[in-house]
Amino acid sequence: MDFQLTAEQRMIQDSVRRMVSCDIQPILDAHNPDAPLPKEAMRQVLQFCSTQGLISARVPEAAGGAGLPTLVYGLMMEQLPPVVTLAVLGQEVTVTRIHFESTDEQRERFLPDLMAARKITCTGTTEPDVGSDPRAVKTRADADGDDYVLNGRKMWITNASICDVINVTSSVGKDERGLSRMMRIVVERDASPFEAHEIPTLGLRQGHLGEVVFENCRVPKANQLGQVGDAARILTLTWLANRPILGLCAVHMAEAALQAALKYAGDRVQFGRTIGSTQLVQEMLADISTAITTSRLLCYYALSCIDNGDRANQISAMAKRYAIANCQRAVSLAMEVHGAMGISRELGLERYYRDIRMLPIPDGTNQILTLIEGRELTGTQAYRV
Repeated sequence: MDFQLTAEQRMIQDSVRRMVSCDIQPILDAHNPDAPLPKEAMRQVLQFCSTQGLISARVPEAAGGAGLPTLVYGLMMEQLPPVVTLAVLGQEVTVTRIHFESTDEQRERFLPDLMAARKITCTGTTEPDVGSDPRAVKTRADADGDDYVLNGRKMWITNASICDVINVTSSVGKDERGLSRMMRIVVERDASPFEAHEIPTLGLRQGHLGEVVFENCRVPKANQLGQVGDAARILTLTWLANRPILGLCAVHMAEAALQAALKYAGDRVQFGRTIGSTQLVQEMLADISTAITTSRLLCYYALSCIDNGDRANQISAMAKRYAIANCQRAVSLAMEVHGAMGISRELGLERYYRDIRMLPIPDGTNQILTLIEGRELTGTQAYRV
């Protein structure tokens, strides 16, 4: 067992950090931090990430992807600004799902533009009243000649408002238990127009979280992915890695907050001494550092379990739930170290506080993740009869 990163892994992290500093952060800084990036700006960001293999991380090299080990992918994603992490995940996970569900013809038709981020993509599963239970989707795909006709709404979809292509989870009827027989179909916006709207949110405001509306949207049957009923398996496989990666996104923010708190604690003088020399401030700094270290290690472990082929359902859920909860508290403590400055917009910690609060939502809420852990421990499923 080795808890140290290899020299190669550290070099990979350094490469991503340089890309962020030289290429991505200037784009983010050039635009309003409280408004979604223009589509072309986000496309440019995704294209920079594509050069590092982040958009095709889970596509095998033989198929033109980066074929990265899951742990290495997580190490790289940890270095990205939070809003970029979510956009990259929306793009990469859709690329992965299309690759593993499609025919050779579909891969050749869809993936080159998506992996290079010449086109922006996303996955549409959740709906206004369907979140953690994808088999309850109501968006219908009705066969009509050579087409499917889509009707329904998707909500809380990353990249939705700027996407060129969306991979839609739809229902083609019910099974004997009354659950939707799920099908995935790729909708190309130019050929099959649909409405998409931004949803204003608490944090990650430079990103794009949206609602999609399909009204008699005709999509060629040739765009159907895989077989009816196999969508749940692919969803689960991608969620397993997404969860610890979102945990590492929280670690990224907590680490930045710690560095700011350490500097402030060393500079700020009260009662004739730096506040960093007082016991209670040192306790807060120690708690922040502990939260970061334990969260990071747990997320790394979850990703390594996936690489090893272990059943990672429990550890993946645990990593996301633990890391986000503890790093959220860490950011809050860093704000306390700063006193009144901690709540100022000038400092920027309040932005991390808003952004990190967004992370429990995607890829499983805390409550669902808790039930997944419980199911794995007891062998009893608490949320479906």
